Amino acid sequence: MAQAPALPSAPATLGGKSSGLPSALRGLINNAQFSDVSFVVGKERQVIHAHRCILACRCPVFQRMFSHQLQAERSPQELQVPFVLADTTPSVFLAVIEFIYTNSVTLTCDIALEVLTSAVEYGLDELRKLCVDFIGQSLSVELACEAFQAAVTYGQTDLRQRCLAFIERHTQEIVRTQSFRELSDLGIVSILQSDRLTLDEVPLIRAVREWAHVSSVVLDMPVAEVAQDAVRELRLFLLSPEELTTLERENAKDELIPEIQIAQSWKFHALKKVIDSEPHIFRRRRGTLPRDHHRYLDPPPK
Repeated sequence: MAQAPALPSAPATLGGKSSGLPSALRGLINNAQFSDVSFVVGKERQVIHAHRCILACRCPVFQRMFSHQLQAERSPQELQVPFVLADTTPSVFLAVIEFIYTNSVTLTCDIALEVLTSAVEYGLDELRKLCVDFIGQSLSVELACEAFQAAVTYGQTDLRQRCLAFIERHTQEIVRTQSFRELSDLGIVSILQSDRLTLDEVPLIRAVREWAHVSSVVLDMPVAEVAQDAVRELRLFLLSPEELTTLERENAKDELIPEIQIAQSWKFHALKKVIDSEPHIFRRRRGTLPRDHHRYLDPPPK
């Protein structure tokens, strides 16, 4: 009796060396051979060559960009016109291209924040995570506020927490940096809300005043208007009467802090009782120096 023919085996996906494809694709980065799209990048107007099919299959932004071109029925000559990317730099854009082609990226502290920005803008979530990890491990006193600002701007919660923890540990050094003075209103408010800053309130108020004056010049707005949200987070109740007197004298020059806020602190000293509805502004920070009146700062037990 003849045997029935054997059923064909199920298809199997077999792989070669895992390093083969990325290595081959790396050779195509900024390679004019077989390139069908180019970009003129940055102030340097550097021409960077690429391949539409690779960019489109790996990046939703490029896919939409090229699809729009085809839908507009551009001529072959029009399709060869380079895209102009004036708001980035060649090194940053090449890092993005490297990731798109190889799923890996070469980062340095000089470009990591800009690559993170590009990753968010291009919808490259894996690249975003790589940038967040790199920046989090490379934080320095000079970089921390700049990275924190980027995290706040682009909603990067994990990076924001890591930066804030670093700022809390190194507050004294960080408030002296230019990047601290260049924080946005939302950025500095987020820092001032922390109980774990390792700096006393007197130098912290001084740092906020310096930030407000820089922001006032940049935004062409009065100091008090620029800082109205930030000064609400200053814990004037931590200051002694002598320090409040000095603060009033300094405040007369720029009116940084509303008079009513200072008056509330004087009222506390007179009554020696927590009366405000926002208990966090009575809390001592990690770096707060002890003063005699601090024993009255804790709200009475319920």
